[in-house]
Amino acid sequence: MDGTLVSWKDSRGFGFIAPANGGADVFVHISEFVDASRRPLLGEAFTFEMGATPEGKFRARRVLALGATLGATPPRAKRALNLGRAGYLAVAAFVVLFALIASERDLPVWAIALYAGTSILTFLVYADDKSAAASGRWRTPEGSLLALGLVGGWPGAVIAQRMLRHKTRKMSFQLAFWGTVALNITAFVAFSSPEFLDLVARLSQP
Repeated sequence: MDGTLVSWKDSRGFGFIAPANGGADVFVHISEFVDASRRPLLGEAFTFEMGATPEGKFRARRVLALGATLGATPPRAKRALNLGRAGYLAVAAFVVLFALIASERDLPVWAIALYAGTSILTFLVYADDKSAAASGRWRTPEGSLLALGLVGGWPGAVIAQRMLRHKTRKMSFQLAFWGTVALNITAFVAFSSPEFLDLVARLSQP
């Protein structure tokens, strides 16, 4: 079908397309645009496939600028794919680092529980936010997503972003997200140092 973008909320990544042949406006999410190299513009003409949400509401799929052709993966999309591989590698490297430090030092049990628990929670929050974006429900603030990653849930966030294809195209969010990852890893290395662990042990003694 052909249509025109008549509504767009860039901060939330969704809008509505008015079909050229009439009828109700169709919901469209940023993840459905084939060209990931740019943001859509109001009044721009697109061709799309009609799909439906799990709730049965109509939504646009495989949205392509009118007159464009399906070809090679756009440069930005290629960078997103490469970043996806790097994300999984970062999680794997952190697991190895955590295991090495845990084998050499007496890390508290709550450290493992913190990363495991917050990662699971973060994955579930991302999944809910993805569902909310598709159905037009209230979204989880980006600050909350970043905070979950900062306190230890970033491995779950990386997996959720890649598996659900969520929050991977907004470069400002990705930059902030990986900044929180760097801060978390730095804090983990500092707090698991022998000097810090000895200090905690001395303070915990009666």
